[in-house]
Amino acid sequence: MSSRVFSAATIGIESVPVEVEVDVLSAGLHNFTLVGLPDLAIRESRDRVSAALKNSGFRPLHQCGRITVNLAPADLPKNSAIYDVPIAAAVLLATGQANFITEKKLFVGELALDGKIRRIHGMLPIALFAKEHGYEELYVPIENAREAALVSGMRVYPLKSMTELAKHLDGTVLIPSFTAPEELPSHEDEADSDMRHVRGQEHAKRALEVAAAGGHNVLLVGPPGSGKTLLAKTFSTILPALQFEESLEVTKIFSVAGRLARGEELVRTRPFRAPHHSASAVSLIGGGSFPKPGEISLAHRGVLFLDEFAEFQRSVLENLRQPLEDGEVTVARARGSLHFPARFMLVAAMNPCPCGYAGDMERVCSCSPYQVVRYRQKISGPILDRIDLHVEVPRLKVEKFEEFPGDVETSRDIRSRVEAARDLQRKRFAGKRALTNAEMSGEEIRRFCALDEECQSLMRHALESLRLSARGYMRILKVARTIADLAGSERILALHIGEALQYRFKE
Repeated sequence: MSSRVFSAATIGIESVPVEVEVDVLSAGLHNFTLVGLPDLAIRESRDRVSAALKNSGFRPLHQCGRITVNLAPADLPKNSAIYDVPIAAAVLLATGQANFITEKKLFVGELALDGKIRRIHGMLPIALFAKEHGYEELYVPIENAREAALVSGMRVYPLKSMTELAKHLDGTVLIPSFTAPEELPSHEDEADSDMRHVRGQEHAKRALEVAAAGGHNVLLVGPPGSGKTLLAKTFSTILPALQFEESLEVTKIFSVAGRLARGEELVRTRPFRAPHHSASAVSLIGGGSFPKPGEISLAHRGVLFLDEFAEFQRSVLENLRQPLEDGEVTVARARGSLHFPARFMLVAAMNPCPCGYAGDMERVCSCSPYQVVRYRQKISGPILDRIDLHVEVPRLKVEKFEEFPGDVETSRDIRSRVEAARDLQRKRFAGKRALTNAEMSGEEIRRFCALDEECQSLMRHALESLRLSARGYMRILKVARTIADLAGSERILALHIGEALQYRFKE
């Protein structure tokens, strides 16, 4: 007797259908065969499924004859243990120990030896796939139920054990479907990370406000102890809260990467990723035998902070070129290419030279000119050209440490202006792919960044004096558009262009 139930496989961050077919031949010696390009974790399903069904009170599989399990399509590599539950359900159906209609039902889950069902990674992409392809019932581990129920339009059944699942399918004891709460909590301040704790550096704070408002990349350059790292860490506190659609995007990536904490069904705060400067290209970009998202994808819709920017291997940093430009990364392998979203804000911090004191008015730099040039050449021109705001963070004066001004701006104050600017952009790009000014296409730049004669004259002069590339020219217009949004201006004015030019990289 044969049976078929439905499951799904996650490739990259998208899911594809998998049919679990089981054929049972009662005659002959017992044998349990798994085919369909399973990896080692799936091949071990034979032992998990056998023990789980026996310990759940079902007929031991060694009494059922020859069992063949096929995971179709046969040419698609399968990995992880999410097929335990669909294999067990199909075996029960094929051996006559259960009787249910398989259409419009999708099963996922890992089995323990006692029959309990354990949580899996990548639940949200599977739930989105199930809804898109018309499945009406989704059977998931109870710990994944909140994540799966984020996708409306289906009945999500949380499973504790195979015994419970079998009783539900037979109609003996029904499992109530799970409903997730719809509201998102509001953005909350973190008392230990706030812009009010940063002394001085008003110019850098303003640059970070512009970056947060438009989704721009920032490079902070200054001597050790000037506050670069503190500025970068407090940057996330002035970012607007994630919209629900953005939260789904981020959660999808974290779910596939196995980074969702237990009990966390939705990522509600913007990611802040800070890999060490010894990070490899694979850890930063993503990859592996079965490619997983890297740090730049985990920072999607959030912040990627690269401290000691010039200490990263140049070959690693060069991998950032495509993601910084396109907002996605392509991981190519012999089996095919996968695309991971990577629309992050890069915040990089570095010293001006190996000793850190080049240009410092109080400390003498001990580096030779050759050492300074070689140090700065670790970061290529194309990478610098993709960073919108280049900010000097000088050493703080002694009097700044002793100041205790009464009306220091907090992160909440700055974030209110950032949110107002983001609201303008949300209305401007309604129905379009872009969400922020930094994501504008060439056509959108021509439409929303029109310049009057005075601004055009200023930009022509900048092209000649700063030797701007075409990319640099466009990025200045995007930054100027953001500055105008912060000022509440419909048009880009000369003063907005002037401020944007101050932030541009100068050779």
